[in-house]
Amino acid sequence: MAAVSVFPSQSELGAALARLVAEAAAEAVASSGRFTLGLSGGSMVPLLARELPPALRAVPGSDPSRWLVAFCDERLVPPEHPESTGGAYRAQLLSQFDAPPEVLWVRSELGPAEAARDYEEQLRKAFPGQAPPRFDALLLGVGPDGHTASLFPGHALLQEQDSLISFLDDSPKPPPQRVTMTLPLLNAAQSLLVVATGASKAPVIKRILEQQEQPPVPAARLRPRSGRLRWLLDREAAAELSGDPGKGP
Repeated sequence: MAAVSVFPSQSELGAALARLVAEAAAEAVASSGRFTLGLSGGSMVPLLARELPPALRAVPGSDPSRWLVAFCDERLVPPEHPESTGGAYRAQLLSQFDAPPEVLWVRSELGPAEAARDYEEQLRKAFPGQAPPRFDALLLGVGPDGHTASLFPGHALLQEQDSLISFLDDSPKPPPQRVTMTLPLLNAAQSLLVVATGASKAPVIKRILEQQEQPPVPAARLRPRSGRLRWLLDREAAAELSGDPGKGP
């Protein structure tokens, strides 16, 4: 069963998320020598850029130079384009680290199918002997329609079982060409942290967490096989939930 934490504000949610990442990083580095992290874009980029560096300074052993970072999905636009997830993280977050992590980049200059094949090959090489690769933590968002990463309601990619990475050139949300982690890879993670903020998310959060919709929207298909699933919501996103879903730390 998923854990649900509700925070009074986006800033408090952001600080808690950053602390969870820093603590997971320190634990992973201590136990295996590296921390593997998948990042999502959009509003999560400035949130992490603001909150993660101070959280890392406060947690000994969370050294970003021992990290492997990948992106849960990417828009196939040039890195300098404002819609580029990797470009946004490079400018806003990674540039703050004195010793930056290893990063797996989606090669946006390739076509969608080739970019997906190349990215999956990078992943498999980065996780030798793991099938599928098991990230220590994946940070995901959810849209008002219930999409997560670039997995959209009703799309054929929701049925993908073989590929770790796939592509689409018909995204209902622009830009249309994207590369995304598939559900088999997402659900292999040790920890899934799903963030939702704002009143526009409240109806879909109610449907997901109270299991009111069949078939389930993509974010409701986040069901780690042996890992942990945690939802981090601000008060507005949680406004339609029944009862008391839980207070954030």
